[in-house]
Parts: sequence; C-alpha cells; structure tokens
Amino acid sequence: MTAPLTPPHQPPHDPDWPPPPPPPFGPSGDSITPAEVLYGVVVTIVSAVTGALLGWLWLSLAPHVLLISDGKGVYLRDSEGESAIGADGTFVLLALAFGAVAALVVFLLRRKGGVPLVLGLALGGVLGSLLAWGVGTYFGPARDVVAHAKAVGPNVAFEAPLELNMAAAAMLAWPLAAMIVHLALTALFGPRDPEPEYWGPQPPEQKTL
Repeated sequence: MTAPLTPPHQPPHDPDWPPPPPPPFGPSGDSITPAEVLYGVVVTIVSAVTGALLGWLWLSLAPHVLLISDGKGVYLRDSEGESAIGADGTFVLLALAFGAVAALVVFLLRRKGGVPLVLGLALGGVLGSLLAWGVGTYFGPARDVVAHAKAVGPNVAFEAPLELNMAAAAMLAWPLAAMIVHLALTALFGPRDPEPEYWGPQPPEQKTL
C-alpha cells in the first residue's frame, strides 16, 4: 500500500482556500510588442537626427582656440588659455541638456515606457552625439592648420579646428542623461502596477442571527 503522491507545498482541498492566483501582469510581465519596438526605432531616428542641431549649437557657442604663425611654425596665441577645455565642456553641457529634453518629451508622449524606448533613447543619444561631433568639426575652421597658416600669413591669428579632447566621455553624456531622467520621471510619475490580490485562507463567514 502506497501513500498518494501529493506535493508538500500543495494546500489541502479546502473551500477556505481559493484557487491559485493568476500570473502577474503589468509592464514587468508583458512581452515586448511590435508597436513598442516601432516606438523605440522612431525615438532612435529622431534623436540621431537632432544631433545636427547639437552640432550647430556647439559650433556657435564653443570658445575657439586661436593660433598664430611666425612663418616657421604654428603656435597657440594664448598658451595659458582654456579654450580647448571650454569646447569639451560646452559639448558635454549641451549633450546633457539634449538628453534630458529627449527623455522628457518621450515620457510625456509615452508614459507607459518600456525597454525599447529606453534603448532608443540610449542608442539615439550616441548616434546624435556622433553626428553633432561630425557637424561641428566639418563645418568648423579648416582642419589643415599648416595650409590655413600659409593662407592667412605670418603674425595673423586664426581659429584652430574644433575638437573634442575627451571624445569618449562626451559621447556618453547624452545617453546617460536621457536614461537617468527618463527613469526618474517613470519612477515618480509613471503608471503604477495594480496591487496583487490576496491569496490565502479566507476568514470564516460570520452568521447573523
């Protein structure tokens, strides 16, 4: 004679025990839909294209390094100046602002959030930063310093090419700002998951006389 195989964690068949609860639902339990993937792709493309505006603002607002030639070599006009650092700082500050604004706009348009949106903000921020870097350096002062010095002549100051000395760190400013701001907005003002229903023994019903 053998005992019935009943799992030890299985509650006894008792009317006081309700049926097992349904599986959890909500943003954490839902699968990624094609619509959410499409939203993420749109966010990536729009963010990347917006990088052209960042590049133009960087070119317009960043301090430029002045060079001068004596006919034999090219030198910094102000060897103690901080214009080179200022160009990096301007790019980073603008990138942080662009990332924060992008996260705010995405949150206002799509409060539900989702993984594709966050990935779109991150990837779009990197692509936008790369485009901004390219726009600023391409439309900025000539990159051939020697030819530029010969063209303007000796003892005449001219602008050095616009460069990023800390390019790797600058490229991360936009995506980091976008993800942090979007995460904060979602945590503070995003939709809340419904409270899970109680599952367990039910209190006995009180009979009225």
